[in-house]
Amino acid sequence: MSSPGSVPVSVAFVDDHPILLEGLVSLYSNKKDLKIVGQGQNAVDAIKITEQLSPDVIVVDLSMPGDSMAAIEVIIQTMPDTKVVIFTATASIETAVKALNCGVSGYVLKGSSSTDLHDAIVAAHNGDTYMTPGFATKVIISMKAAQTKQKALQQKRLSVREEQIVSHLMRGQTNREIARSLDISEKTVKHYMTILMQKLDVRNRVEAVIAAQKIGEPRDLFN
Repeated sequence: MSSPGSVPVSVAFVDDHPILLEGLVSLYSNKKDLKIVGQGQNAVDAIKITEQLSPDVIVVDLSMPGDSMAAIEVIIQTMPDTKVVIFTATASIETAVKALNCGVSGYVLKGSSSTDLHDAIVAAHNGDTYMTPGFATKVIISMKAAQTKQKALQQKRLSVREEQIVSHLMRGQTNREIARSLDISEKTVKHYMTILMQKLDVRNRVEAVIAAQKIGEPRDLFN
């Protein structure tokens, strides 16, 4: 809630369902801390409203005519003073993660209480991020899992010398042949093979090649 005498948050709503749009405008017009300045029904409207009216917050549906996500990206990148809150029936964790990475300030599921959307609008205006409770937990868990996976892949990333070893392994060469090709000792090759086995968590040369390919095709430095 805004304090007495403070300027209300200017808000625009964009949704292609006329009855829902009318309901949103009617409901939030009664909020003293909000001021409805615009409404639209598609992705193009969202961009035009933001350009012409510069609302503090624009509430956008994802499932409406036009590319909603592309419109949201345009608004965030070119008109950063307007914060974007998504109000949608799309309970997709992948979509929510994409939207958050894009820079939206809120992701509220339709079916939530009117208080949730109101809180999201105020939070967005204050520079915070708001998500529907419960759903937010699932999204956070998903994002943390992705970060953990990325970190694990980075830890398994091969050095140039290790990539060279793997490249020769792919050709079916023995340790002695690899040593000769790289002009290093066979003992050094065995040392690198031990490191590769541990880093890739594998038991033999074939598994090492397969695991290395999953991380990324080793650079062929010899052709």
